Amino acid sequence: MDIKQLIYLCNLERERHFGRAAEASFVSQPTLSMRLKNLERELGLSLINRSNNFDGFTAEGERVLAWAREIVSVYQGLKLEVESLKHGVNGTLRIGVVPQCSVSLPLLLKMVSDRYPQLDYRVAVLSADQLLEALNSHTVDVGIGFFELATLRELHFQAESLTDNGVELVYHPAHFPQLDNYHSLRLEDIAALPLCLAEPTRYFRRYLDASFREAGLTQRVILESTSIFQLLQGVQVGLGCLISPVGHLLPDMNPDLHSRPLAIAPMARHAAVVVAEPGRATPLAQHFFDEVRRILSAG
Repeated sequence: MDIKQLIYLCNLERERHFGRAAEASFVSQPTLSMRLKNLERELGLSLINRSNNFDGFTAEGERVLAWAREIVSVYQGLKLEVESLKHGVNGTLRIGVVPQCSVSLPLLLKMVSDRYPQLDYRVAVLSADQLLEALNSHTVDVGIGFFELATLRELHFQAESLTDNGVELVYHPAHFPQLDNYHSLRLEDIAALPLCLAEPTRYFRRYLDASFREAGLTQRVILESTSIFQLLQGVQVGLGCLISPVGHLLPDMNPDLHSRPLAIAPMARHAAVVVAEPGRATPLAQHFFDEVRRILSAG
């Protein structure tokens, strides 16, 4: 058994396809298949369900895969640690983020980059549940989203809570001038307005839907999208209004838009920046997390 075989196994899990896994591993498909069969032979276990195509992992394969993730994560962490010892904090940090959270991710990354200018970022947009799974499977180094704090403690994650500054309604005053007359809004005030919202699978959207439901109201959603950019364009042209956590948007990017605080019950989950426990977080993730903690504590 060697580390490359475990990497190939993890790549197969991510890609769910032998050809794509081979490309991700920078080997030919026959080489990848042969190395994985050699691994099965060494372990004396069938790990992969094979038909004409990849058909998932066996129960034994799932158990081995869990160990493979851990070992590959430690191996990659070791490589990053060696690089940081030789060249300082540099490399690519994998970040998973939910579409709407109570922080502007680019602003946070810019502040971290002022301290670590050689750090690069690859950002994946995930649902809240996908994000927790990605942290568990080590496919992201850092998670920024909504979490149940008790779950994070049980799984031994490090978490730095983000300030909950509430929720706001964002609108274009040329299309919804009546909203300028309000200092703050209630759900009853906006129930009849056309809204541009994230798709219903997203945690923030589920939270909004539940809030309207508990108030005995039905919202009018005129535009749904996984893309915040598309939602903001809908607001810009007057198609509807956007409900967003305060702090998620950069006001200078949309100077024509106005916002008003929305009175709504707090979310059950907490916004937080999350990495693995000390000693298991990659060096880049730990440096990032420590700097974020310093930035947030400094206000």
